[in-house]
Amino acid sequence: MGMIMAVSFTRYGRLYYLDPGEHSPKVGDKVLVPTEAGPEVAECVWAPQWTSEEIGGLPLCAGIATEEHLTRDEGNKRRRAEARSVSKRLIKRHTLPMKVVGVDYLDAENVYTVYFSAPQRVDFRALVRDLARNLRARVELRQIGPRDEARLQGGIGPCGRDLCCATFLKDFEPVSVRMAKDQDLPVNPLRIAGACGRLMCCLKYEHPLYLDAQSRMPRIGLKVDTPEGAGTVVGRNVPSDSVVVRLEDGGRRCACPSASVCSPRKQHDEAYGGAVRVAESGPEG
Repeated sequence: MGMIMAVSFTRYGRLYYLDPGEHSPKVGDKVLVPTEAGPEVAECVWAPQWTSEEIGGLPLCAGIATEEHLTRDEGNKRRRAEARSVSKRLIKRHTLPMKVVGVDYLDAENVYTVYFSAPQRVDFRALVRDLARNLRARVELRQIGPRDEARLQGGIGPCGRDLCCATFLKDFEPVSVRMAKDQDLPVNPLRIAGACGRLMCCLKYEHPLYLDAQSRMPRIGLKVDTPEGAGTVVGRNVPSDSVVVRLEDGGRRCACPSASVCSPRKQHDEAYGGAVRVAESGPEG
């Protein structure tokens, strides 16, 4: 067992997990997070708590942020906001097809990193020179894709919750249209695309469950016997482990547990059901 806590650099932003060490911050406290550029200020989202899982290699919380750290953090936020405004103004002046997504600033090295999205490669050499002259610092421009853009900007997904990529998701795993088909979802970009315009990352979460269900649930079109009569399977509901059957008698549809129409379960009941009921009833007298 070990202790774990979660912090976020921006409100409702991506969560980062730390080992609290000897510190006990409360939710809302400002703490120091070790980074390549030195300790950075973040907000405690989850107070330290015990976890039964073996988690190793987490960064160690560097302590509670002091007034000096908070003042430095506020100054860096103002510089990032200024750099964002200057970048937008100069991009418009150079008439470049670019969109500023985020800005990072390392005060120790006086370096700005401007993240942008664009439909194609952009020649931004003249823009970099103007940015460096206006900001009086070294400037780096990095083009990112739609998924990273959604991660930096954040937002609300079709489920009504904060985007997975902007909160807990660390790496982008490959997602395919086949996963949507396996889950009986309509292959409609408006239904299976996320805020980034690409296939939703959550399609991968339940994909193994659907593959397992397909291997044991009756397939569409199969003739089956149900407690209400014989019929044909016309639909499956994996979360509820049930199937929709169109009955031969009148064409009425009914939903019933998949186990009640699966051959292995029926064979088991026929072989042992009677004996089990006798055993449960016990001897009389």
